[in-house]
Amino acid sequence: MVHRSFFFGPMDVSTLWKLVPRHIRKYSTFDLLTACLWRCRTIAIQADPEEEVRVICIVNARSRFNPPLPRGYYGNAIAYPVVATQAGELCRNPLGYSLELVKQAKSVVTEEYMKSVADLMVIRGRPKFTLFRSFLVSDATRTGLGDVDFGWGKPVYGGPALGVVASFLIPYKNKKGEVGIVVPIRLPAQAMEIFVRELQAMLQGKPSERKPVFKSSL
Repeated sequence: MVHRSFFFGPMDVSTLWKLVPRHIRKYSTFDLLTACLWRCRTIAIQADPEEEVRVICIVNARSRFNPPLPRGYYGNAIAYPVVATQAGELCRNPLGYSLELVKQAKSVVTEEYMKSVADLMVIRGRPKFTLFRSFLVSDATRTGLGDVDFGWGKPVYGGPALGVVASFLIPYKNKKGEVGIVVPIRLPAQAMEIFVRELQAMLQGKPSERKPVFKSSL
């Protein structure tokens, strides 16, 4: 397995937005980057075209309750909504297709949904979700880890360490002083090469139109 981190500055995000229709540009940067990374990752792992692939978004549900949970509540209030599609559909379609699916996954999280999840955990004994053919991602851009000061200045980095199963969107300032988002990705070496190639093509505004996909065991 190879671990790499990818930085997205304002120009990168702007380039990606140009790859989607204007009527869905109202979505968030998290939605856009997740859709982009999910598509590139699916191409990279070379799944069978008819195989089901999933994206799982870790969603903060504190504001989804009526009334919302009180400010300062630090108990568990997250959901793991998922949306699935065939690998071939995800790879062949333009970025807007995966963007709509990411938005669809997040939109199901309501107060009723959270209560249903709580009931499921009681009835089924906290069943585990599958990570096979799944891209698990979380938005950590508003956690405030980059502002924590223990007396010797702000941290250079605030986010997950190596070896995590999920990818996080983390606020970061690169060596040029450019403020953006960094995302850690972990893949087998060969898949990482394909992932980098596909991502670079998208960041140049030239995503491949057709993607060969083959069976693999990841």
